[in-house]
Amino acid sequence: MSEPSYSLLGLWPIINRWKKLVGLALVLALVVSVVVALLLPNVYKSTAVFFPTNPQTTDPDRIATEGSKLELGGRTEDLDRVITIGESQPVAELIIKRFNLHAHYGTGAAGDDAADDAALRKFSSNLDIVHNERDAIELTFFDEDKQLAARIANALVQVIDSVNQQLTLENRRNVLGIYQQRYQFLNKEFETSRQKLIQARRHYGIYGLEQQSRYLAREIIKVESELRQAEGEGDGGKAAGLRRALRGLTRSEEGNVINLEDYTRGVDSLNLFSARMTDLQTRLVKARGDFETADVALKGKLSSLYLVQKAYPATKKSKPIRWLIVAGSVFLTLALSIVVITLLELWRRSTRRPAGSTAL
Repeated sequence: MSEPSYSLLGLWPIINRWKKLVGLALVLALVVSVVVALLLPNVYKSTAVFFPTNPQTTDPDRIATEGSKLELGGRTEDLDRVITIGESQPVAELIIKRFNLHAHYGTGAAGDDAADDAALRKFSSNLDIVHNERDAIELTFFDEDKQLAARIANALVQVIDSVNQQLTLENRRNVLGIYQQRYQFLNKEFETSRQKLIQARRHYGIYGLEQQSRYLAREIIKVESELRQAEGEGDGGKAAGLRRALRGLTRSEEGNVINLEDYTRGVDSLNLFSARMTDLQTRLVKARGDFETADVALKGKLSSLYLVQKAYPATKKSKPIRWLIVAGSVFLTLALSIVVITLLELWRRSTRRPAGSTAL
């Protein structure tokens, strides 16, 4: 005898024979699922949306040279860093402690290993941090208390921002120290060069370049003219005095405070010191500006996140979807019932077949 064939249409007679039991199972599934769905508490979700910024744009060295412009960090490393921080255990433990979630979740007293582990697992299951298609971070927190869900989501954003800043804080402090050292060094060098310039003026007797150059030129021309005139008139005594006066105006060994030889050497030294001071002054002003800008940037604690949407209390529940629970339970019960009764029918047919063969 050929083996009997089975098809989906052949299931209806089977279901029809077992319709009372199948109906009873469906009614029980419907009642139980409705009761369970009604007993499940409403769960609300609050979502905060933000962009991570590039932490290099908040460093004092970048701010001082490129301005304080913040760049949105659509880079993969920025997104991964923020998500990693948000999902880290230290952040979770901080939020659990701040909002006393041990009592809220009913896991037991804080400090107990089992209670801490249960609270941490419950917290992690309620937290969802994803990178959406627009390169933003969506941080979602679920809880039965919609107000608490919003507060926790906003607190998580603040903690992530704080931890993200701490990653570069030490380096930023080191950079600020370098700016301070450079400013102090240039300030010291500027003061040293200023004192050397004053000493050079005293040594060479130069206090006003333009006035003294005019005075020397005028006096030298005058004395030399009078000397030529005295020599032409044959007045030897007057000529000798004028020669000494001329040497005093032109030679440093004669002892004149203002003389052409010292003036020439002094002008070269003063020009060198003046150029040095001008350079130091320019660098000093820039160094002080860089230091002050970096100091303000560090004390200002620029945010490392650009918050697009703050988390607000939900206006409607997120889960459970009660009709879906009931419909799913009834459908699953129907499917399992069909499988069970089909297996029973196959088993009954297989046990009747050998009995019929024996009777023949």
